[in-house]
Amino acid sequence: MTILGVDVGGTFTDAVLLSNGELRTAKVPTAPQQEESVLAAAAAVGAHEVERFTHGTTVATNALLERKGARTALVTTAGFEHLLHLRRQNRAHLYRLCAAHPEPLVPLGRCHGVRGRMGPEGELEPLELDSLPELGEDVEAVAVCLLFSFRQASHERAVAAELRRRLPRARVVASHELSPELREYERASTTAIDAYLGPAVSRYLEALGEAGARAGLPEPLVMRSSGGLATLAEAAAHPAVALVSGPAAGVVGAARIAALAGVENAISLDMGGTSTDVCLIAAGEAGRSSERDVGGLPLRLPTVDLQTVGAGGGSIVSRDAGGAMRVGPESAGAAPGPACYGRGGTRPTVTDANLLLGRLPPRLAGGLELDRDAAERAFAGLDPAEAVEVVNAEMLRALRLVSVERGHDPREFALVAFGGAGPLHACALAEELGIATVLVPDSAGVLSALGLAAADERRDAVRSYVCPLEEAGELPPEGDADLRYRGQSFELTVPLQADLADAFHRAHEARYGYADRERPIELVAVRTAEVRPAQPLELPTAEPLEATGPRVIELAGATCWLPQGWVGVRDGTSSTLRLTRVSRDSAESVK
Repeated sequence: MTILGVDVGGTFTDAVLLSNGELRTAKVPTAPQQEESVLAAAAAVGAHEVERFTHGTTVATNALLERKGARTALVTTAGFEHLLHLRRQNRAHLYRLCAAHPEPLVPLGRCHGVRGRMGPEGELEPLELDSLPELGEDVEAVAVCLLFSFRQASHERAVAAELRRRLPRARVVASHELSPELREYERASTTAIDAYLGPAVSRYLEALGEAGARAGLPEPLVMRSSGGLATLAEAAAHPAVALVSGPAAGVVGAARIAALAGVENAISLDMGGTSTDVCLIAAGEAGRSSERDVGGLPLRLPTVDLQTVGAGGGSIVSRDAGGAMRVGPESAGAAPGPACYGRGGTRPTVTDANLLLGRLPPRLAGGLELDRDAAERAFAGLDPAEAVEVVNAEMLRALRLVSVERGHDPREFALVAFGGAGPLHACALAEELGIATVLVPDSAGVLSALGLAAADERRDAVRSYVCPLEEAGELPPEGDADLRYRGQSFELTVPLQADLADAFHRAHEARYGYADRERPIELVAVRTAEVRPAQPLELPTAEPLEATGPRVIELAGATCWLPQGWVGVRDGTSSTLRLTRVSRDSAESVK
């Protein structure tokens, strides 16, 4: 099978083409119209007679972070119109009392109530559709989130149907269609995000499908945030499921690379031009979460359990008013890019620092000549070594969060480094965490695109229960259960199994240090996934290599820095470079 994977990032668009054991890769600058970048990347790898086309996009993420979505209204139960604005009534920052929450996507003037009330067991007050106000012809999208619709959806269905009748050109999203779960604020926020993103993402996916068809490509499958692929129609119907599309693909690729190297436990490190994403992979499976914040807004949908920091190769280096060095979150992007790219950039970046420290070759993969003089001018008065230490500290914070702070010893994991800049920093990060092995695939610069090509098709589902565990009835054979002791506010997620109660007690003891085996357990929700596996990933081998640091190792689309005291070996049976920390005597023997 010939498989094309194209991942659009903030700086570059990456493509891989897998065909008959051959792997072709390419990087092109990301254009303002992403479909143009996708086709350019596909052409760069010579995509022809492709049987499977997979895609990761940042359109949804960009539209949300830049607040360029649709003019959206919210309809909720009368009396709860302030739902998005009251939030949870907690502070934006625990110790900064003046820190502000991000503004909701829907201003208060477009938040409307409808009379009628559902309770957990059924209707309390009949629905009055006549109380639904006119929303205005300028509204492009409507989010509908009524109380207890995750248990009793008839009122919400009726309101959504009425809105679709009144506003045939508007996009209407009902919360029970997208996130039928407990907690009305998170459910309303998720529904508002999906409605807000819908028009922009739908237009993009439609344009991509048409452009791809003209280029002779099959309809693309789009990466979900949960690490599986959705059809174009599924992604267009609910674009919120693809908010962390590209980073999720990177985790999928890292898990496959680790498996091919015989490593079950790994931490993925994806450092691109704008940001760095890390994720824990335990027993071959990437961690998943049912909720995350995007741009300060809660999104309650399945996602790979990523932690992201605004630190990448293009991150701007500066000093704050107190004289401390700062790196990011502002980025030089693809245009003009780092100063050393010679495209008009004048501000110092992490890439410029690595060049000045001798960790980059004079010419990058793809033929880009680096301008050392421009990097020196940009770093006038700044220490490039200090800049690298600062950016490493940011990434260490994220790595500790997914490992140490969740009860995992990073010394028991390998680090899978990828992205254009990941292999430059991986060994220093591994030393700080006590990690002995770093895996760097030959395709490190385009691993997210490779993850797209290797990903399964996946459809996630959740069913809310909120009842005593013994009253839940028969449960699915596979999946996860959200459980809590009666009276608790939050849940623990436990894999479905024969003795679910005992598994929850053990999980609770492991997390909190105690278990109350006499206390009743509530089943809040069950999460399942329908997975259609992809074909096994078969990568071509690369030439054998033995290297001792300090040394620069050039890869396809990335550069690896091997510091003093580290050894890199590729034995010729795979395409992955294994870096290990060794003693001076061992290093001399490799030489």
